[in-house]
Amino acid sequence: MRFGHWLSLVIVGVCLYILWVIRNVLLLVLAAVVLVVVLNRAVVALQKYLPNRRAAVFVIFSSALLLLGLFGGLVIPPFITQLQALGDLTPLVLNQVYTWFVDLADSVPGFSIQNYQDLENIFRQIQALNLDIIFGRFFRLFSNTLAIAFNLLLLLMLVLMMLLNPVSYQQLLLQLFPHSLRPQVRQVLDNCEAALSSWFIGIFVTMVAVALMSLAGLWMLDIPFALANGILAGLLAFIPNLGPLISVLPPVALALLESPWKAIAVVVLYLVIYQVAGRWLTARVMPRRVALLPAVTLLAQIFFTAFFGLLGLVLALPLTLIIQQWLKAFWFERVLEQH
Repeated sequence: MRFGHWLSLVIVGVCLYILWVIRNVLLLVLAAVVLVVVLNRAVVALQKYLPNRRAAVFVIFSSALLLLGLFGGLVIPPFITQLQALGDLTPLVLNQVYTWFVDLADSVPGFSIQNYQDLENIFRQIQALNLDIIFGRFFRLFSNTLAIAFNLLLLLMLVLMMLLNPVSYQQLLLQLFPHSLRPQVRQVLDNCEAALSSWFIGIFVTMVAVALMSLAGLWMLDIPFALANGILAGLLAFIPNLGPLISVLPPVALALLESPWKAIAVVVLYLVIYQVAGRWLTARVMPRRVALLPAVTLLAQIFFTAFFGLLGLVLALPLTLIIQQWLKAFWFERVLEQH
């Protein structure tokens, strides 16, 4: 191998190492880009009725901050209160489930004392975990208020600066590519914008629908903390595959305090909700080109979560859509179809 090849490998290795060191900052920038792409469509539409782009950006940005503020002030406090109360009920749920298992075991022939002891040990280990420990990592992410506030402020500043003049940042990105590739890169960026905008509209409609249907269904089933569980279901609808599975656990646990049939009714309710929201509603709102195979989505979630943590899990789907557009243009169409 020539010296130039070795030097190229070293440079690539150094670049990859630098990207790994600054991966959290890079992910924050990517989050800002996703938000800019989503908000830019609204800015362009509003710009037709206002004197300039700055006025449109001000209206959209202020409206988004106002909605977030209202949501945080009116919805988050009761949600947190109900979520904490739900955590206090965890031991009661586990004791109730243990009692049902013991009653069921009494009807099973050949169930010995050793089996009872094994069953009791299992439930003791589960109870020792407690909900505080299960969600401990989640809440520790928000323990450093100063760091969270700084990252949020940085994110908002990036979004505002890029939203005011997105063309300049697009031109800056294009400068990284040879002249022969720039038309194709510009087309890929346009495709990414269309895919992300369509995805956001679809996922937002799905989240609102899931939250409202969950709230109404749990209220009709007389499940405690329907507000918290409904909001949680709506928020977790943002995360495909894993979100629905996690969101059904708290209401099922609450239903188990009354009867196993009520818990089954909650499971059926959530299956119907996600079938309506995922299969019918999302398919009508979100274009077919945005859809990803379920296995691809799950693998992307595992990959981004392993490397970037919780923010990687949240951004797994939009980042996968971006990667999909780049691979389609520069690998499938440019490389594979030419051979």
